Amino acid sequence: MSRPLATMAALSADYEGYKALDAIDLTLPEEKIIAFCGPNGSGKSTALKVLRALHAATSGEAEIAGKAVSDWTPRALAREIAMLSQSPDAPADMSVFDLAMLGRYARRSRFSAPSTEDRRAVESALRTTGMTGFSERSLGKLSGGQLQRAWIAMTLAQDAPRIFLDEPTNHLDIAHALEILDLLVTLNRREKRSFVVVLHDLNHALRYADHVVLFHAGKIAAEGPTRDVLTEERISTVFDIDCRIVPLPDTSLPVIVPLSRSAA
Repeated sequence: MSRPLATMAALSADYEGYKALDAIDLTLPEEKIIAFCGPNGSGKSTALKVLRALHAATSGEAEIAGKAVSDWTPRALAREIAMLSQSPDAPADMSVFDLAMLGRYARRSRFSAPSTEDRRAVESALRTTGMTGFSERSLGKLSGGQLQRAWIAMTLAQDAPRIFLDEPTNHLDIAHALEILDLLVTLNRREKRSFVVVLHDLNHALRYADHVVLFHAGKIAAEGPTRDVLTEERISTVFDIDCRIVPLPDTSLPVIVPLSRSAA
């Protein structure tokens, strides 16, 4: 049996004066696309940050690849997990190539110039995200979808086997959102990279995730294979809505149809 990507045991964490995670136990499998879902403020992003050592737990334990999060050095953990936060920021006049090169910081010797391997990794990341033709363009001249792909290129250039993405489709139109999620599937299937992705759109989780962790008020409401977790009853309870899960005509795909209480 393979070692899990990450575990949490009786882990609690506070955020801005309230308990964001309340004694949760969690095991995440390797080489899967894992979606963290739940209402706003349910603990999804905090859990991601705890596992990436960007937010301290108040009690309990967390491990990455069998090693306590607190035992990893920042550079070593960055080589294991690349993370893209909700609202990353960089100077508008920075080029796409230079942004992607920032992803190599954990692989480079301090104060050294980029190596051939660094350039190869950046060029590969730009090619994978379809951003090669924009490599010299400044970030301020990109569309929303292009900018998000540039940030993902930076994340991929890190060459980490595990990638955490906090709402990667936020503020994107549907075409660009699907483009990003299709890319994750390609990288997962082709390169066996593990992804943990915070998603608000449950239909995106239903379509793209192999495994779902459903958060509710700092607790884990359910976790496991996607279609086992995202049921009508559980969605209705966690999100306080009524819904129906129906088959999409001419496909094997189900779709979640949310309903207002009055409509239901």
